[in-house]
Amino acid sequence: MHIRRVSFDHPDAVKLNDQVQAEYAVRYGDDGDATVMAASDFEPPHGIYLIAYDEHGSPVASGGWRTQDANDEGNLDGDAELKRMYVIEQMRGRGLARRILAALEEDARMAGRVRMVLETGLKQPEAIALYTSSGYEPCAKFGYYRHYDDSRCFAKGL
Repeated sequence: MHIRRVSFDHPDAVKLNDQVQAEYAVRYGDDGDATVMAASDFEPPHGIYLIAYDEHGSPVASGGWRTQDANDEGNLDGDAELKRMYVIEQMRGRGLARRILAALEEDARMAGRVRMVLETGLKQPEAIALYTSSGYEPCAKFGYYRHYDDSRCFAKGL
């Protein structure tokens, strides 16, 4: 596996983002994650977007973080928000998400961020298991889905 930094609007990132959005639609019965994001959100030093490629050069997993500071959606100064963690179905269970998560945490730490935060939902138990087993703890809700009952937010000090 090779992990590479790409822009959020890179064709491989768009491909995986479309796949994760389709999965959200199946799980939640809507059009996917409506959180507003721009490619510039993931440009260093304010964020990064990573894709894991298999031995054939195919994109198989992704994830990114973007800078968040105190705002009216509940973020705190120094936050790095985790976004679009995704592993294609046939590659799940191989530790790819953990590898990307660790790389994102390290990059956010090096960029001076003090806390990694994320929002997920009750219909994503695999995500909740990954994050809690990686040291994330429930935190005050933030972001676009902070008023939704099935939304769950987690944080980990960097």
